[in-house]
Amino acid sequence: MPRATLPNAIEIEYDTFGSPSDPALLLVAGFTSQLISWDPDLCEMLASRGRYVIRYDNRDCGLSTHLDGITVDVERATEIFLFGHDEKIDCPYDLSDMAADGIGVLDHLGIDSAHIMGVSMGGMIVQAMAIDHPDRIASATSIMSTTGERDYGEPTAESLAVLLADPPADRQAYIDGAADYAVWASKAHFDLERARRFAAAAYDRAFYPEGSTRQMAAILTSGDRAEGLADLRVPMLVIHGTDDTLITPSGGERTAEITPGAELLMLDDMGHDLPVPLWPVIVDAVIAHSDRNP
Repeated sequence: MPRATLPNAIEIEYDTFGSPSDPALLLVAGFTSQLISWDPDLCEMLASRGRYVIRYDNRDCGLSTHLDGITVDVERATEIFLFGHDEKIDCPYDLSDMAADGIGVLDHLGIDSAHIMGVSMGGMIVQAMAIDHPDRIASATSIMSTTGERDYGEPTAESLAVLLADPPADRQAYIDGAADYAVWASKAHFDLERARRFAAAAYDRAFYPEGSTRQMAAILTSGDRAEGLADLRVPMLVIHGTDDTLITPSGGERTAEITPGAELLMLDDMGHDLPVPLWPVIVDAVIAHSDRNP
């Protein structure tokens, strides 16, 4: 796969689908998720609708740069986030830095303006891209994400426990652990065998649990995006599932509420995932949104 070397010495692994002559659509993955979390068949579906699809590994994940050995106090960061203290902790990067990585991929490819779409933490990064780099963004789609405000999108205790559990000790345990994703997945569409295949592919490509601590700290220490979203002039589509228990529906509803002109698409039978049966609905919405905002 190709790799973009950014001015800050971060290297970002990426790949593409479709024709570079088509409008660019940059896909931003979620917490600890590699670019392969964007299913190739979904990418091909988007490309077949006239989009130049770009997916990439966030820093500290997949085959992009790992910031080995830099420790962060995630427990303290969580306390500060939950209780609203003004204390700052050391963190090597925040969501704006991760947003700049995505813009760096566009720079590397010579793309002046792109449509962007992100899921979960990727939705947070997409929001940061739109706030920090509005002149580079034709339209934004934030899926199963939230504004960073403490009172919205709060996870259930069961989902949070799965998210924060220690990583499995070996490959088979990691694959077997895919069954735990059912706690936040789409109730009507969860496919355990598909989840297990994906877990195996992710483990074999780049198992790097250390990066999760720094990515989590980036989420917790970045503050909320409410003020930036309230002033945003980038066209925003918000998609959220009514079954989502990891970022509960109020996260998406709040994002649409405070972003001027935002469209909100709430999907029944969708949890914190992108189930195959809902791809046509999601693709139609994203393509229509970007067509309205070329």
